[in-house]
Amino acid sequence: MDSRIEKRNEKKKRKWPYWVGGVIVALLLIVGTYLFYIYDKVGDTVDVMHEPLARDENPDRQKELNSLFNKNNSINILLLGVDERENDKGRSDTMILMSLNPQINSMKMLSIPRDTYVDIPNRGMDKINHAYAFGGVGLSLQTVEKNFDVPIHFYVKVNMEGFKQGIDALGGVTITNDRAFSQGGVDFPAGEINLNGEEALKYIRMRKGDPRGDIGRNERQRSVIKAAIGEAASFSSITKITDILGILGGNVKTDLNMDQMQTLFSDYRQTRNNIDTMEISGSGQMIENIWYYIVPDEEMNRVQTEIQEHMKAK
Repeated sequence: MDSRIEKRNEKKKRKWPYWVGGVIVALLLIVGTYLFYIYDKVGDTVDVMHEPLARDENPDRQKELNSLFNKNNSINILLLGVDERENDKGRSDTMILMSLNPQINSMKMLSIPRDTYVDIPNRGMDKINHAYAFGGVGLSLQTVEKNFDVPIHFYVKVNMEGFKQGIDALGGVTITNDRAFSQGGVDFPAGEINLNGEEALKYIRMRKGDPRGDIGRNERQRSVIKAAIGEAASFSSITKITDILGILGGNVKTDLNMDQMQTLFSDYRQTRNNIDTMEISGSGQMIENIWYYIVPDEEMNRVQTEIQEHMKAK
């Protein structure tokens, strides 16, 4: 072979690794820049979402919360699904107490029927969802703490319209439906079904056609939330993250700050692998022509004890 051709081939062989290396470096720069952008967007979103309560200004409370995180102790979060309309303060359509115990990698998820007859601080006996109408998130937390005798460390408030958008951004959810029914022009057959955002919202809102009433409705809420948690935890499409961040920023409020969210993600996320759902047994009763969900004292004590024991388990 001509020596000049051999030299050219050798030069090509020597140049090839540098060319590939240049492409790899370029890709790393592009990906690294995008990841920094995403991290920056996460920080911006958390700033928009962050809405501390008056009690969060207490330095002793912050020390207590930091101690809980440092020791990997149980954390209780109240999830409020709120219907907010123009010129209307809104009402808590959904109320779920989530107790996360990283010591045993377990989560308790308690649905609280919105018509539950409870003592609202400084208001007296009324439906538990009225606490939000009377005093917003702060009074809702106080009411749950007083009646269930457990501390609520954080809250997450979700506008239900944002819930629908969030499900769509995740690509929908798959759940197992125990009872066939129709709601809002959509048929929900029994068995495994896939739901987009609008379908999921209709699915969790059905109540009148269910003989179990709020209990059945709460069960559907939990199943959709569990499916959404699973989808979010395994979410891999980085191209849609900015969409999800935009939805969260516009529809979610919480007193969790960035550092606390990071700790929950790193130290508490395994609790999602063992979610135990809880219900409150009671019965409907008319009091002064208003329907309430009455929970016997022994049932309330049972629920309190179960959550308290779960918090202390190691």
